[in-house]
Amino acid sequence: MNHRFQTVTALLLAGLWGAMLGYFHLRPGFDPLERMEATLADLRSTIAGVRTPPDIVSIIAIDDRTAAAHGYPLSRATLANLVTSIGTLQPKALALDILLVDPGPEEGDAALAAALKATPSIIAGAATFPQSLQPVTANAEDPLAAVPEAQQLLLPQPRFEDAAALGIVNVATDQSGVPRFIPLFSRAPGRLDAAFPLRTASIALGAEPLIETDDIRLGAHRIPTDTGQRLPLTFYGPAGSIRTFSAADALDGKLPADAVTGKVVVIGATVTGGGDVFPTPFDPILPGVEVMSTAITHLIAGDGMVRDHKVRQADAGIAVILPMLLVALIAWRRSALGFVIIGLTVIVWAMLNLAAFANGYWLSAALPIAAGLPPALIFGAAELWRDRSRARHFADQSARLQRIEAPGLGEWLARDPAFLAEPVRQNASVVFIDLSGFTGLSEAVGPAAVREILSSFFELIDEETRQHGGAITSFMGDGAMMLFGLPAPAADDAARAAACAVRLAERTRLFLAGHPELRRRKIGFKLGAHCGTIVASRLGSGDRQQITATGDTVNVAQRLMEVAASRGAELALSASLLDAAGPDAIPLRTGRLTGPFETKLRGRSGGIAIYTWRGETL
Repeated sequence: MNHRFQTVTALLLAGLWGAMLGYFHLRPGFDPLERMEATLADLRSTIAGVRTPPDIVSIIAIDDRTAAAHGYPLSRATLANLVTSIGTLQPKALALDILLVDPGPEEGDAALAAALKATPSIIAGAATFPQSLQPVTANAEDPLAAVPEAQQLLLPQPRFEDAAALGIVNVATDQSGVPRFIPLFSRAPGRLDAAFPLRTASIALGAEPLIETDDIRLGAHRIPTDTGQRLPLTFYGPAGSIRTFSAADALDGKLPADAVTGKVVVIGATVTGGGDVFPTPFDPILPGVEVMSTAITHLIAGDGMVRDHKVRQADAGIAVILPMLLVALIAWRRSALGFVIIGLTVIVWAMLNLAAFANGYWLSAALPIAAGLPPALIFGAAELWRDRSRARHFADQSARLQRIEAPGLGEWLARDPAFLAEPVRQNASVVFIDLSGFTGLSEAVGPAAVREILSSFFELIDEETRQHGGAITSFMGDGAMMLFGLPAPAADDAARAAACAVRLAERTRLFLAGHPELRRRKIGFKLGAHCGTIVASRLGSGDRQQITATGDTVNVAQRLMEVAASRGAELALSASLLDAAGPDAIPLRTGRLTGPFETKLRGRSGGIAIYTWRGETL
């Protein structure tokens, strides 16, 4: 399977993986990555930092001081006094975040109902569901189709519901209990109710909410909503970020007028042990009344998070594009620069995602990570495995090359791939070796035995050639050609060639004597050595090339083997090579050297001065 096909397949699979996650992300009521997204949303909120909320909402807290002075829970009569004292300061709306489900003393209930009626007021109800997750369906023609239906409503006493508007105080939390959304509508059999924050904002703005597919409209205000007509929640900071005053001061007439006049006032409990608290990124115990007040501020100021269907579609698109981009980058370059580009791509995406979040657009962080990370890791691992396989292959090839090339020649070729791309004329020494009488051996011992014999013989030649710094340019049947002078000529090329030839003669003699079948058939050998100008080049095409040498010097060295055989010697070497090898040349110090004498070579018109050599044991 070629690499291009593998890359295209990986790109398609990465895109399909992202598309599948994007599909689930767009489905109402089901997103397997919500837990991860919640954690990343908290991280981005923390990085974005604390914000100053618009001065729209004031909280009147039934706090520990109020409980100490007036008891807890407050009596209906005390609540009536609190509502009346606040109402005299003319708030835009007064929202009572307290469930008035049970009846109280008649006098207190009547006073509270009258106080609520005298001021634009909102009271709280709650919805209960049979399970924590409710199945819903999407319907483009019905914007409320994805709103779950409540099993039961906890409604205030009818006299209070007649005196004030009703709002449902339910909050959608994640698995850790952090409020993430406010469901802006609650459905129950036969009725539809607005959420407590939405009803409060509606009365404060003097506009009834108009329900559309991806948003709610309050007069000129457009509030983008998430699936199921939910309002995403982001918090301004820890408890007290929204201006909070003690109900004790209101009951004592000490509440400043600017805290109420023209503001939305929300009354709720913050007393220790009251139970209505939630963890947030900024505070482990944010009172529920501040959660409601945050949502009211979002609705009126329009500074809430935008996470509507269009944003989710953008998430789905990123989930398809990002993994394909990462796979493409991994396939493109796996160098240090390539990994830097991949890292920069991820950093740029993270910074854009954070910038969007800080500016009110809740793009998913979990979805692109889940879409991009597995394909990138899997494809990167596959590419790493492929690279290692290729490295092993090239290492094997290099090892094979080193078996036929002189030490250093392989490294030279690696450093200079263009080495001998064009023929080069230079001085070198050439040695040939060949077995005599070997041709008919295969008929007697069989091809397997012949292969074993030749392998051992070639191993012997390889060891000596490498030991003397030469290069085997070719194995030819039962012989070989060795070159001394690559990659560059050296002053001792002739001396090393002569030493190698003598050493090969000595080892080959022992090799043949040690093999019974070769000894019985009197297999012999011959060597020829000469030096002079050669033409070194590459032969072949494409990736099937080998280094070779041609020229008269090569031809003479090869013909000298015939001279050695005809004169009963093991080695015939030219006088020019022996002279170049110097007075310490090995043939001068070992064995029996004869010459010089002039001889004619087959295929040459002129003669050449040569020496013959054979070992002492002959």
